[in-house]
Amino acid sequence: MLPGIGVFGTGSVAKVLVPFLREKGFSVEAIWGTTLQEAEATAKELKIPFFTNKIDDVLLKKNVNLVFIVCAPNLHAQISVKALGIGKHVVCDKPAGLCQAEALKMVRAAQYYPTLISIINHSLRFLPAFSYMRKSIVDGYLGNPEELTLIDVRVQMGSLLGNTYNWLCDDTMGGGTLTLVGSHVIDLVTFLTGQKVVKVHGVLRTFVEETAKVNGIRKITAPDFCTFQLQMDKGLLVTATLNNHLPGPCFNQEIYVCSKKGYLVVRGGDLHGKLHKVNKNIPEEENKRAHDKEDVIYVDVEDLSCTSSIIPKPYIKGLCKMISALKEAFLPVKEQMDWIKEPVRAAATFEDGQRVQATMEALRKSSEDGCWTTVQLLTEPPDPNPALSAAVRRTAISLQ
Repeated sequence: MLPGIGVFGTGSVAKVLVPFLREKGFSVEAIWGTTLQEAEATAKELKIPFFTNKIDDVLLKKNVNLVFIVCAPNLHAQISVKALGIGKHVVCDKPAGLCQAEALKMVRAAQYYPTLISIINHSLRFLPAFSYMRKSIVDGYLGNPEELTLIDVRVQMGSLLGNTYNWLCDDTMGGGTLTLVGSHVIDLVTFLTGQKVVKVHGVLRTFVEETAKVNGIRKITAPDFCTFQLQMDKGLLVTATLNNHLPGPCFNQEIYVCSKKGYLVVRGGDLHGKLHKVNKNIPEEENKRAHDKEDVIYVDVEDLSCTSSIIPKPYIKGLCKMISALKEAFLPVKEQMDWIKEPVRAAATFEDGQRVQATMEALRKSSEDGCWTTVQLLTEPPDPNPALSAAVRRTAISLQ
């Protein structure tokens, strides 16, 4: 029994997501949009029977048991916590809320309802190239996994902005290359190596403050360039450069994982590797030629049934694989709300989402201060009014 699906959001992700869900046998029962007109137009386009602009209308539908939250990040925490409280499974798009405090609310809700699925859409985890890369690292292709030295990430792509001013243009609302692309990179590094980020150093810049379509009194504050270094807890160094300055809808991604023995690299959706081999019995010239070629570990030849000019192909393919994993989690059981954990074990949890959020907060602080910053994970919700709390404490002390 596959659960009925409710989708929150009417953007490009929703338009790629719904056909994939149907292809895998899921029934999409309802869609939510910020305005009724948006919701109605998308429902007609995607042939979804029910549309609304009220969050509760989707959550309270009896035939909706799994919700996909692919709307603006300011609603991610609110909808996730509410959905889990009502007893619905949740797949939330990155990032986990707008700040760590929101991510912590999501983590607490997921811990309170452990029998429900609660995962973040860090879809690169499900891309076969990265699954094989992780397996190669664990199997010792580069030697001891704890002795990795460097991960070098380069992502070059077109603009993330649309034709109108919306949350994508605003850094505080979850727009920009750090949140939309960098969050995947930060999560992926931990997924591949099992190591956690300890300290960070970053530079964020917004070079394009207005476009032909977005101009006038409002300025774009979302960063379109970012470079950062991450120091991991077992000595590994990560360096990443994310650039949104290429013309048109293009996407180039290279991720190198290096050790003293050699390297593994994912380019697009293909995985290659190369080891430093030295054979003392043949001349140096021949030895160099013999090892000029990389080992081909995985080549991506699978075509997609649904593509997008806005969302890069690796993210779409990862999303498709994640939906397949969700199908495998629900299919063997007879009850609609039952599921098995194994197929979605690789997925990013809400705790992973909070850790990514903590890293991004440290990177923003580092960019402002110009120095290395320690990643601090929240364990308690921050005090909404510290000045008032201090005054209350002083009053209590004086009364004693």
